[in-house]
Amino acid sequence: MSGRLRLLLVGAGVIGRAHAERVRADAAFELAGIANPSPAGAAWAANLNVPHWSDFGTALAALKPDGVILATPNTLHVRGVLACLALRTPVLVEKPVADRLAEALQLVGAVERSSVPVLVGHHRRHSAVMVAARAVIAAGELGRLVAVQGSALFHKPARYFSEAPWRRRPGGGPILNNMVHEVDNLRMLAGEIDTVQAVASNARRGHEVEDSVVITLRFANGALGSFLLSDVAASTRRWEQTSGENPAYARDVHEACYLVTGDRGSLAVPTLRLQTAVHEPSWFEPMAERALAAPQADPLQRQLRHFAAVICRSEPPLVTVRDATRSLRSTLAIAQAAASGKSVRCDNIAG
Repeated sequence: MSGRLRLLLVGAGVIGRAHAERVRADAAFELAGIANPSPAGAAWAANLNVPHWSDFGTALAALKPDGVILATPNTLHVRGVLACLALRTPVLVEKPVADRLAEALQLVGAVERSSVPVLVGHHRRHSAVMVAARAVIAAGELGRLVAVQGSALFHKPARYFSEAPWRRRPGGGPILNNMVHEVDNLRMLAGEIDTVQAVASNARRGHEVEDSVVITLRFANGALGSFLLSDVAASTRRWEQTSGENPAYARDVHEACYLVTGDRGSLAVPTLRLQTAVHEPSWFEPMAERALAAPQADPLQRQLRHFAAVICRSEPPLVTVRDATRSLRSTLAIAQAAASGKSVRCDNIAG
């Protein structure tokens, strides 16, 4: 495929605009059109001097782009991907891949029956820090994995809820809105999640939906995990603020939000502080310590370049629909565990 890749962007929200910024900054691409039904979307497209359509299907048929970026609300992801499959157009769809497991599983089947490549936008898979952390773990430097600690502690301002009141109601809390990202990171670091338990509270905000959750996890390899999630905690112990990969958030270079521990060492992420046993592990013996390095890189830009390779069929999608559905399933298991107060096997989540 020669020349610039022509992309249709669907959605004019925060993540859609982030994608547009990177597409326009990369000489390998052309932002060929924007589809969004709102007047604000039309005004934004006009400001960028880019063709605009209110209807996605009309835009897709008229433009015949090389690829599509779907940055629509979660409920529209499956419908959008199916439209792209029908016209044999490669697509990058934002996460979560669907808002319901049954729809995600239906989409898995449709994609796997098709030869059209679909990339799911779990952009942290493209993080240089996460790639470095996975390499250390895969090389066995920590020994056999024992435990994982994680946190996503942050404080959403009041306007977050006043601008979108649905966020105060069931389905709008941090489990379904934020935890899918963390689950995907945990899977990257420690493998598949087998069983979860969770306790949730809405005591601080008093909304219909949770504001804080304590989660325990059992991984398929036998490792155990604990995770603290809260959108009312005044803390920087979350991925965005500790990794510094999104400049919209204030960065804390001293904190880490994950600690992966094996029987020979431990790794803090994203600081990449590695501690390993010098001889036989013992609490009486000091451990060797070093700070690993990872290049500063924008994971969204790296994901975009990967999407170019996916469009050209020179690389398979790093995150497939089937893979992304595993993260969705584990996230829904956490929501079910919090609601029921019972331990939930991820494989037992119904469609």
